[in-house]
Amino acid sequence: MNYIGSKHKLSSWIIEVVNKTVQQPLSELTFCDLFAGTGIVGRSFKPLVHKVIANDVEFYSFVLLKNYIENYQAISSSEKYIEYLNNLEGKSGFIAHEYGEKGRGERLFFSQANAEKIDACRQQIEAWKNSSEISEQLYYFLLASLLESADKVANTASMYGAFLKKLKASAAKEIEIHPATFIETETKHQAFQADANELIPQLQGDILYLDPPYNARQYGGNYHLLTTIAKYDTFVPKGKTGQRDYYRSVYCKKKKVIIPFEELIKQAKFSYIFLSYNNEGLMAPEKIKSIMSKYGSYSLAQKSYKRFKADKTENRNHKANQTLEYLHILKK
Repeated sequence: MNYIGSKHKLSSWIIEVVNKTVQQPLSELTFCDLFAGTGIVGRSFKPLVHKVIANDVEFYSFVLLKNYIENYQAISSSEKYIEYLNNLEGKSGFIAHEYGEKGRGERLFFSQANAEKIDACRQQIEAWKNSSEISEQLYYFLLASLLESADKVANTASMYGAFLKKLKASAAKEIEIHPATFIETETKHQAFQADANELIPQLQGDILYLDPPYNARQYGGNYHLLTTIAKYDTFVPKGKTGQRDYYRSVYCKKKKVIIPFEELIKQAKFSYIFLSYNNEGLMAPEKIKSIMSKYGSYSLAQKSYKRFKADKTENRNHKANQTLEYLHILKK
């Protein structure tokens, strides 16, 4: 899944820095990913640590975390349910009506066939859950599989703040539900859906990884349709893109971000804190250093990499497409 701020390309570097910083063996430690998004960093640490705690306030993210982080043992018969979903006939429902090619909403997020297939799959998954045919573990596995498969055929330039005027080649392809395979481990893990500052007093562990929004883009707006598929609830879509009401993070507000950030650092009951933030963020590196230094020993690691671009036709080799990723480190 293409995702704003994804640390997929940086996860190995983050692991390297954490290994160099932390004294104890990772296999004995609890790792918390507090702004987890799609859970890429937590997934990378899952086989390395004793326990992963992952959180995100967005429901579509929570679904992914329930599967990729919290699921840790093999789920029997999962292949059978994936096959059943792939063999379903499409069914006209909320997604087809509001976000399909021929829907009343006139929003070209999906081809009509794919929108109807998403409706059919989503309704079937909920029916299995309501009849207690499937476990909670299988429910989130199937839901995560549907979300990621739907994202692959979405008619967007990666985010859902807008749709393309014509169906692109990938969006015209028939949707196929691919299993959202997770890493199996011997120990349990935990997923939350909560505001980070409200959750942090309830948590404790060894390594806290922070990857908050760094600019004014609100994730709830940019990925609203994934939440709509995940919740499959009833509401009146707003405007041209069919937005829903969504959570607005204070971390996306330049004039307000400093106070909650410092409160988060202060409240954290973790031995090590690692903050991912780049050189284009709302908080200046010097300000972050001054805040974190109040609560322990501060250091910094940094790495240059290619920034996220929704439009993949752009020249990504140009210097303007490079950004500097900071990993601010605090030993409390």
